[in-house]
Amino acid sequence: MKATGAGTVKIAEFKARLSHYLRTVRAGHALTVMDRQTPIARLTPVGMEYAGMLARKATKKPSEVKLPPPLKKKVDSLKWLLQDRNSGR
Repeated sequence: MKATGAGTVKIAEFKARLSHYLRTVRAGHALTVMDRQTPIARLTPVGMEYAGMLARKATKKPSEVKLPPPLKKKVDSLKWLLQDRNSGR
């Protein structure tokens, strides 16, 4: 059984050639393990765990962000907060 494409491998092939695939990951390549057509695991080199989840740099300063308009209803937020705390929830 061969790998199913670039960066993917079926379970049986992965088990049979575990050392080979671990060397591939160690060399910097990510690998997806497939159960038939379903991805079940993703192996990435140490240090790449969050590479795809990095936040982008801010485009505006906080002082440049426009706040939404205030509510048009009169609300006593302290009253509601104290009522909620005293309700014993």
